[in-house]
Amino acid sequence: MNMLTEVAKSIWEKRLDEVKNRDLSPYDGHDTVGAVCLDVNGSMTSGTSSSGLFMKMPGRVGDSPLSGSGFYVDSEIGGAAATGLGEDLMKGCLSYEIVRLMGEGISPQAAVDKAVYAFHDKLIKKKGKAGAMSLICMNVKGEWGVATNVEFPFVVATDTEEAKIYVAKKGEGHSTIIEEATTEWLDNHEE
Repeated sequence: MNMLTEVAKSIWEKRLDEVKNRDLSPYDGHDTVGAVCLDVNGSMTSGTSSSGLFMKMPGRVGDSPLSGSGFYVDSEIGGAAATGLGEDLMKGCLSYEIVRLMGEGISPQAAVDKAVYAFHDKLIKKKGKAGAMSLICMNVKGEWGVATNVEFPFVVATDTEEAKIYVAKKGEGHSTIIEEATTEWLDNHEE
């Protein structure tokens, strides 16, 4: 049965025009949401959900459904979740690597910085470019970290702190700059 609705077809046709007339890539305008959660009993979970890639090749699988790439959790160590160019993220199994590094006693921020930026550098050396990638992580103590090679908004909430929106971006070397989102940034982001 053909599952295509008239509304979906109209959206698809509009998007085709945008790609053509605004010189957009199929990667423009898609997004992934990821979460790493620690409950009051010390259990952890991690997951991702992607809007998918527009005009993807039949059979294309991104990183979101792949444990170790789009997400990974070990309740004795911590968890991580990824967003970005799935084809690149899959090559590094970054969610797994971050949890593995935390298991060696490295702080969440140091683990995510080390994994993301070393892999970013490897892609640049090998291909001359690296796709967008942003990863969040948390250990079993509730300590968190974020690394990205693009501007990346994210939210942190705990049992003692209200939800707060932050913005991360790549810093010097293998570091991440994390700032609380300003009202001006939020207004511009909504536009």
